[in-house]
Amino acid sequence: MADDVRLRRAQDGDFASIVALTNKAYRETGPGQSWSVEDLIEGPRLTDETLREDLAAAPDAQLMIWRDGADEHLGHVWLEPQGDGAWFLGLLAVRPDLQDRKLGRRLLAAAEAHAQAEGATRIAITVLAQRETLVAWYERRGYRRTGVTKPWPYHESRLGAPTRSDLYFVVLERAI
Repeated sequence: MADDVRLRRAQDGDFASIVALTNKAYRETGPGQSWSVEDLIEGPRLTDETLREDLAAAPDAQLMIWRDGADEHLGHVWLEPQGDGAWFLGLLAVRPDLQDRKLGRRLLAAAEAHAQAEGATRIAITVLAQRETLVAWYERRGYRRTGVTKPWPYHESRLGAPTRSDLYFVVLERAI
């Protein structure tokens, strides 16, 4: 499944489309919205500034982009080694208008294969606990809840403005 997905490290020229696709996939509501849109948070999920800050703060992270043969941006994912074979996977986004082609599961499989080739033995992700459908999607792909939770960063606005006061992340993990 991952064989047809060609990932490459994102370059500066990719950042605008990464920001645009992230915001479309994570936050845009209305006709054609992603089934996994974060309707619990308002405002942009990512800006050029926050993307650059995140990359500067995590020099070992790999922001990987998937483009098709026509150079269309299909999706992207953040991969970051955490030590002892553990890698963090985040910012997974695919074009909402093409989700019926199973792009998300294909990108996830390719990201896992890439991390494994780099030495990963397990992948950890964080998902908002209130997004039960998305948590279930990852569980169907072999991810399991670790019992660890992380609070939503209410003290900062870089991820958007939550519309609820009870948000938190669950940590899921999968051996690869």
